[in-house]
Amino acid sequence: GDGLTDFIAYNGGSTNYQNAAYINTGNMQLYSIITTTASEIRNQLAPCHFNQPAATEAPAIFTFCADIRRFSRWCELRKTTPQYDNFVWFLSAMTDATLASQNLSLEAAAHDLGICYLGTTLYNAPEISDILQLPSGVIPIMAVACGYPSDPNIPLTDRLPLEAVTHQDVYHDPTDAEIENFWTQRENSEETQELKQQNALPTLAHIFTERRYRGDDNRHFSKKYFDELTRKGFFNHEFNQ
Repeated sequence: GDGLTDFIAYNGGSTNYQNAAYINTGNMQLYSIITTTASEIRNQLAPCHFNQPAATEAPAIFTFCADIRRFSRWCELRKTTPQYDNFVWFLSAMTDATLASQNLSLEAAAHDLGICYLGTTLYNAPEISDILQLPSGVIPIMAVACGYPSDPNIPLTDRLPLEAVTHQDVYHDPTDAEIENFWTQRENSEETQELKQQNALPTLAHIFTERRYRGDDNRHFSKKYFDELTRKGFFNHEFNQ
């Protein structure tokens, strides 16, 4: 629709991109946003996101990348030596990309657009990097599928209560009873009962550990992403002894 086109369009004063740029670490803006609307590229990206409906049906995918390349090249043009190809600056760039993605998502909601975060970006970063032609110093962090929802009345996914994730002054390690209380609503929901039946597992926790995010998969994708970080030049400097 026209609203989505306006949202995606970048013409110097587009509010969604401007708002995404406001907050960053060190005022270096160590991130880049790749907007993909071309169907041929979206079709290439879809398998990287396991062909989730959001990845195959959404008309736009925003891929947020940690980007130390642009800032480092500017430093080199000014005849000074950038030293940002290390882990701490990957974390800074990752933070910038994460902040930008949240800001853009809030702006999308303000335009009555639906969004879906695609965590699979971390699983297949090398393939996504190749499709989007990301050079050294640029690595995908996350992707957000965006479009008008087919049903605007779809209920929100279950979430833990606010007190489960907020702490006052210092970290409060919850008791077993508090943890039980935090998860009661989600475990008793109709959605969870259906999931337990579909997966033939006794609890929601088993679904997470034995179906969704298994140990072998976690280690495989961790190594795959770490190897891509190394290939992209984020670990070129050895630690000082």
